[in-house]
Amino acid sequence: MSQSFWEPDVEEAKPEPPPEAKPDTRQDPQADASPEQQHSDACALTLSVDDFSALEQRILRAVNLVKQERLARAAAEERAVQAESQLREQAPLIDQLQKELGTLRDERTHVRQRVERLLSQLDALEL
Repeated sequence: MSQSFWEPDVEEAKPEPPPEAKPDTRQDPQADASPEQQHSDACALTLSVDDFSALEQRILRAVNLVKQERLARAAAEERAVQAESQLREQAPLIDQLQKELGTLRDERTHVRQRVERLLSQLDALEL
């Protein structure tokens, strides 16, 4: 034991001076920092401002892109509605044209058969 009998094992807590008596050492947090550290902190702050500005620009572009896509989607939906209405309007016409086409094909087949019969009769006359 190197301590003497008169020295306590634990240092007693010293009373703190009143707040008005304490010198204010926190006026400028960078005052104690070295110039390189101050420059580094300023660059970090500048970078964070630049990063924030870049993020803001990206968000604005994303918002504009969403707006454009919504407009394009609305226009596409409008075109789809118009196309469906045109299809509904033209469906009876399509049915009518398909019936006419079937009738014309039947008529063509009938005319072909008559022509073939007439040709065969002409061939029979020439013999």
